[in-house]
Amino acid sequence: MSERKSMTNNTEVKSDSKKVGFVSLGCPKALVDSERILTQLKLEGYDIVPSYENADVVVVNTCGFIDSAKQESLDAIGEAIRENGKVIVTGCMGKNAEEITRVHPKVLSVTGPQAYEAVVSAVHEVIPQPVRHDPFIDLVPPQGIKLTPRHYAYLKISEGCNHRCSFCIIPSLRGDLVSRPVGEVLEEAERLVNAGVRELLVISQDTSAYGVDLKYRTGFWQGRPVKGNMQGLCEALADLGVWVRLHYVYPYPHVDHLMPLMASGRILPYLDIPFQHASPRILKLMKRPAAAEDTLERILSWRRDVPNLTLRSTFIVGFPGETEAEFEELLSFLKAAQLDRVGCFKYSPVEGATANALPDAVPEEVKEERWLRFMAVQQEISAARLQAKIGEEIDVIVDEIHEDHAVARSMADAPEIDGVVYLEHPEGLEVGDFVTVTVRDADEYDLYA
Repeated sequence: MSERKSMTNNTEVKSDSKKVGFVSLGCPKALVDSERILTQLKLEGYDIVPSYENADVVVVNTCGFIDSAKQESLDAIGEAIRENGKVIVTGCMGKNAEEITRVHPKVLSVTGPQAYEAVVSAVHEVIPQPVRHDPFIDLVPPQGIKLTPRHYAYLKISEGCNHRCSFCIIPSLRGDLVSRPVGEVLEEAERLVNAGVRELLVISQDTSAYGVDLKYRTGFWQGRPVKGNMQGLCEALADLGVWVRLHYVYPYPHVDHLMPLMASGRILPYLDIPFQHASPRILKLMKRPAAAEDTLERILSWRRDVPNLTLRSTFIVGFPGETEAEFEELLSFLKAAQLDRVGCFKYSPVEGATANALPDAVPEEVKEERWLRFMAVQQEISAARLQAKIGEEIDVIVDEIHEDHAVARSMADAPEIDGVVYLEHPEGLEVGDFVTVTVRDADEYDLYA
């Protein structure tokens, strides 16, 4: 669910500098929060160091979505306390400070997500802002401090969510939807592209709801008006000439308007849509928007318009009350929808989620058995869809270069969550290159070209 990332800095650490260590956990949205905090600290003259022993203080950005993520966060905090002693905690788990201080009473401060100013202030309390700071020497790149490779970046377009899904506590952690002004988002995207980013991954809690809280207010970018909704934003991003990949999109009717952009190659033919289930009754218990019947018809319509469309999704099995018939309904949906990339989770109660009060909990052994059946069906679908690509020429972006091969991703592959394309003969390639390759083989998840 979450991945720990060490923060590094390529500049030489000055012996008299103020040094901050940083551990970032959780989803890409939390990663963007970490990047913003690090950028502000760097602007103020702090050095970001990659080890506990060289840091004057350590900041841990936590994840608090499910129990396993909370435990990983608590473990990371404990490790930082043991190795360094001075620890500041922020992030989603920080929303409930007592849950952290009860286990780790030695932490110096605890704040919730998006509390950038509070985190920086807490750092000031431990190690005052450097007195001698010359912005012409301690340079911060115009795109800020990034924790992703140079050639791709996450572009967060909003915070929070207006939905109240019964298994989710995101609104209690991050609040209701707050969209960033469209001009501000596009200016950030332009800075990233000018700094060498070749793929923008658009993220939020609900990308398809972008701008609804601002009443889709028109903004301005490069001297022209841009409609403050998902379509207007995507049309403008398409003009930057890089890959644009959409994550966390709900299957609303207005998503249909993006199909011409995908069909013409202006944005990637890729949608990450968290369907979660296919049974109308279970979806209602989950308090999910959109009906399964409409969703299947919409998928078929999208594929008629964009034959090379890639769809990735996530599902939950073993939700309270899920019957064997409803699980079979989910398997039937999978076979009909032919989704390319799928993740599946066994239902796990999250503290504070209303689904915890639902009757008819599914036994753990039944959850496990259904998860195995689900994954077997989806692996067969994914493998067949990848096998169909053998012999095709596809465009890829290079992520890694090794002595005898390169690792790349196609338009169908988001970093870290989807498959990869292994390339023979990497001579002359560089990270970030776009290259056309011929697919020669495939397995359940990856291509070989």
